[in-house]
Amino acid sequence: MGLRNTWRKLVNLVMFSLTGVCALVTVGVLFFILGYLLWYGGTSFSWTFLTHLPTPVGEPGGGMANAIVGSAKLLFLASAFGIPIGFLGGVYLAEFGGQTFSFVIRYTADLLNGVPSIVMGIFAFAIVVLPMKHFSTLAGSLALGVMMIPIAVRSTEEALRTVPLMLREGALALGASKWKTIATVAVPAARKGIITGIVLDIARVAGETAPLLFTAFSNRFWSPGWNQPTASLPVMVYTYAISAYDDWHRQAWAAGLVLLSLVLVANVVARLSFSRGSTR
Repeated sequence: MGLRNTWRKLVNLVMFSLTGVCALVTVGVLFFILGYLLWYGGTSFSWTFLTHLPTPVGEPGGGMANAIVGSAKLLFLASAFGIPIGFLGGVYLAEFGGQTFSFVIRYTADLLNGVPSIVMGIFAFAIVVLPMKHFSTLAGSLALGVMMIPIAVRSTEEALRTVPLMLREGALALGASKWKTIATVAVPAARKGIITGIVLDIARVAGETAPLLFTAFSNRFWSPGWNQPTASLPVMVYTYAISAYDDWHRQAWAAGLVLLSLVLVANVVARLSFSRGSTR
């Protein structure tokens, strides 16, 4: 009996140590990437980088103001397209779904979530870019919006399923209709989880490059409206990183720092919002 207890303690110590080491490695990789970006991107980061357009090819200086605005436009239009569809789909699964049809929707959402992003770019290229015969912000937003739908569906469904059934029954007992119960009781009660999922959804597509190469392409100038090619931070990072100019390499590091900082801030805000909501 004593030998068995000793063996169990030894196994527990070994597994606990391995788990701790793996956790430290995971955190260490994140801090290594952040430190690398801070070291190389911080030296090239400046106010000019945020407010100026790119300079002509081969000339030093300039910035990526057009890419920052372009990324904001792409994410705004993609969110306006993908989030409402995903939200309403999640509401249907959580509140109205049956067996067979709900299984089909969940399975389809999971498959769509696993489709490579470059395939999404080809899809948007085929149905938007080819008929219009030019790249555009609209095509890039469509590709990103389709990628956002499955995450919004599953996150909304899971958030609504955490709402106690007694809240819905209480509203129905007071005479509220099914839709009014969902809109005034279930959704407000699950708003923390829904908002968290939406923020993480936006952060997930913010760094996508492949779909934008086929759809929004790029632009070294301002892109007014939604029907013209537009620059974006991920594409600019890719373009500048593979160039032959050292100044472009430095700006690629700075753009990577800005992009990663935005995604990191979005994730931290979402996690803090979720934790505070759970505590309350």
